[in-house]
Amino acid sequence: MDALTIISLIVSSALFAATPLIFTALGGVFSEKSGVVNIGLEGLMIIGAFTAIVFNLTFQSTFGEATPWIALLVAMLAGGLLSLLHGVASIAFRADQVVSGVAINFLALGLSLFLVKLLYDKGQTDMIDIGFIKKDIPFLSDIPVIGDIFFSDIARPTIWAFVIAVISWFVLYKTPFGLRLRSVGEHPMAADTMGVNVAKTRYIAVFISGLLGGLGGAVYAQSISLDFSHATITGQGFMALAAMIFGKWHPLGAMGAAIFFGFAQSLSIVGSSIPVIQDVPDVYLLIAPYVLTILALAGFIGRADAPKASGTPYIKGSR
Repeated sequence: MDALTIISLIVSSALFAATPLIFTALGGVFSEKSGVVNIGLEGLMIIGAFTAIVFNLTFQSTFGEATPWIALLVAMLAGGLLSLLHGVASIAFRADQVVSGVAINFLALGLSLFLVKLLYDKGQTDMIDIGFIKKDIPFLSDIPVIGDIFFSDIARPTIWAFVIAVISWFVLYKTPFGLRLRSVGEHPMAADTMGVNVAKTRYIAVFISGLLGGLGGAVYAQSISLDFSHATITGQGFMALAAMIFGKWHPLGAMGAAIFFGFAQSLSIVGSSIPVIQDVPDVYLLIAPYVLTILALAGFIGRADAPKASGTPYIKGSR
């Protein structure tokens, strides 16, 4: 296997594994930029994965090739609705946001497994027949060298992940809505005095977080696992949370960090095909993503300050 083929294989696999992390990490950015800590990203991915697989299995004969795409929309809605529970607890009832997020994780896993047992009378769903497959991007894949590395064997959701990351950056930093959202995450009292509805803005941000978290879980389930069980989403949401922190709460930074973690995950998938590491025991490749996550957060990101009001409920009129 020549060097170009190896590089192309690594890049394609890394982007494939990073796509769900990008969507979910962007959701975390929106929530935490508004001042609401969202530990529940794992639960949002779980409910998104469950919803997408069940919808796909139920309606694949009805919608045909469009089924995975419609399943993404349904999963986004499910994630958005679940995130509103976190929003109500954190914003309306001023509950501890970390505890509320953990509760979302347990609720999503327990509810989805209960429904799987109820619907399929076993611990996991059937395998889907229609999912997302890798294809070459027309014209761009024909570019010498670069086309083979970056634009060959790319899944369509990967392209949308990059597009949504850029849109998220634009919305947060170039629009009045983004300014209001960031202001309630930095100094909600000042934003309130300027006429910004703090609670409403935070609800919108948390709902967007749910939409993107559900999307991330749906993409993972329909492109990587192809079914749903208790082990479908195992730590992906927490890796997305780490990518958000590693990216310093910036959409493009979170995307870059997600690609880095996706690369770490891809090693366990394509490691046996890479001459340099093919003799490394599988167990080391499997733990590589989590070890690199710890190392990245522990010593390689420098100073990373969360939004100043992150995790703090806003009480109108308080000082």
